Amino acid sequence: MATANTEAVVATPREGKFNKNAARRVRVAGKIPAVVYGAGQETVAVAVDPKVITRILHSDSGHNTIFDLNVEGSGAVKAMIVDWQHEPIKGKLLHIDLKRIAMDKAMRVSVPIQLVGIPVGVKSQGGILEHVMREVEIECLPGDIPSHLDVDVSNMELHGLIHVSDLPHSGSIKFLGDENATVAHVTIIKEEVVAVEETVAAPTEPEVAKKGKTDAAAGTAAAPAADAKDAKKK
Repeated sequence: MATANTEAVVATPREGKFNKNAARRVRVAGKIPAVVYGAGQETVAVAVDPKVITRILHSDSGHNTIFDLNVEGSGAVKAMIVDWQHEPIKGKLLHIDLKRIAMDKAMRVSVPIQLVGIPVGVKSQGGILEHVMREVEIECLPGDIPSHLDVDVSNMELHGLIHVSDLPHSGSIKFLGDENATVAHVTIIKEEVVAVEETVAAPTEPEVAKKGKTDAAAGTAAAPAADAKDAKKK
């Protein structure tokens, strides 16, 4: 289930203009800009410690972690990270969206799917395991959100399939989407057969044409010589 982070996230409200220059100043000060919304309350622009957010994102439950969010000047609430942006080159956090969570209301989240074991079709039948669906969308109460869903693939033979319906189900979780969607399958690597095209002899017409052109040119060149010879005889 989703774990509660023991370290509360402290957020400082931001004031003034919210533009690129303001966001840059927040980052220079060692924080990252963020917004807090949800639970029927107004959206608040804040600044948070990127180290704390990074620890949450890298935890077992990742972005599905529920933690205490303490916005200075307001009471603590439960929250989750719902969106984040990284700097493309160095990977530093640039911005995050935090959502207040009502623990008594169901919500939709995507959770990772983990494949457990090595299929029979890989061990002894020459197949390979392809993990097609890596996350699945579910609906449940915040306290019932799993950090991940495990599915045992050990008994999968060649051409075997695992569907969403084969994932662990419980009364507290509702799966959204197609239950017949493929999560993983064992397939075989097919060798590509490259067809060898027969080599066709080049047509002789261009060569003949070239020869004819040469002969014609020779004939044209020979004509003045013949006329000169006849003139000499006369």
